[in-house]
Amino acid sequence: MPPLKSSARGRFRRRLLQWFDQHRRDLPWRHDRDPYRVWLSEIMLQQTRVAAVVDHYERFLRRFPSLQRLAKAREASVLAAWSGLGYYRRARMLHAAAKKIVKELPGEFPSTAARLRQLPGIGRYTAAAIASIAFNEPVAVVDGNVERVIQRLWGKRMASESLWLAAQEMLSPERPGDFNQAMMELGAIICLPRQPECALCPVAAMCATRGELSPATRPVRQKKRQINYALDRRNGSVFLVKRPATASLMPGMWELPEITGADANFQPSLTLRHSITVTDYWVRVRHGAAPEVASGRWVHKSRLSRLPLTGLARKILRATKVI
Repeated sequence: MPPLKSSARGRFRRRLLQWFDQHRRDLPWRHDRDPYRVWLSEIMLQQTRVAAVVDHYERFLRRFPSLQRLAKAREASVLAAWSGLGYYRRARMLHAAAKKIVKELPGEFPSTAARLRQLPGIGRYTAAAIASIAFNEPVAVVDGNVERVIQRLWGKRMASESLWLAAQEMLSPERPGDFNQAMMELGAIICLPRQPECALCPVAAMCATRGELSPATRPVRQKKRQINYALDRRNGSVFLVKRPATASLMPGMWELPEITGADANFQPSLTLRHSITVTDYWVRVRHGAAPEVASGRWVHKSRLSRLPLTGLARKILRATKVI
């Protein structure tokens, strides 16, 4: 039976929290409940794997250890520190929210989900996560992991608002932050999208499905595209171009000059794969002069770490030992 009745909800909470207390992953943003650090981790974890976030999180905090330091920084510096995480609008909104808190609040981090949602880049999920973890507000979260757990518990597909109501019904009022993290943790390491580890699940006896629901829709097929770049180096510098401010993806970020047309017929010195949203790129890199049409500038390798590079540019420069 799905855990809907009061007694079943109580058992579910106890079992889940006991499991979480024993098996929670040791992640750096769980070492305290500082709202700035909780907020930063939640923004970074949007659409990004935990393993990819850990190193970026710690580097970002070394660069911007406080809300005030982040608010005072230039946007280019924030984007440079964010480089490699992708979805750069998150970094811009993070920066804008920090400036708003320092200037308008002033410096007082909002402590409720309702007030947090008034900040740039903070939606329903992120506001609930911060408010429950940092301030113990009894408000539930629903992300992809929680959605999967609830739908399997209930044994059916559910509409968005029904999921939020179910999550709130299940929430532990005494430990809302830990409960929310436990639900997300369960989905991340036990109640997996494919081949869930039901034998290890602390609440398997209460689950209506005990396995995978049939998919509601077909997964989106990845598009495939080939893209070519020139790696032009001289005297310890690299030639880079800046993406237009009007670009739909990564505006204002720096990248290697692209090779197009007849010039793209060359033997690459480096090939690699790279994915952005629903596109898989086959990337070919040529060592040598940049295309004549490319307008950019020479950047010494000592300055590359402070430049807002695209994730692909950083990947190429690392693969070629430039950085």
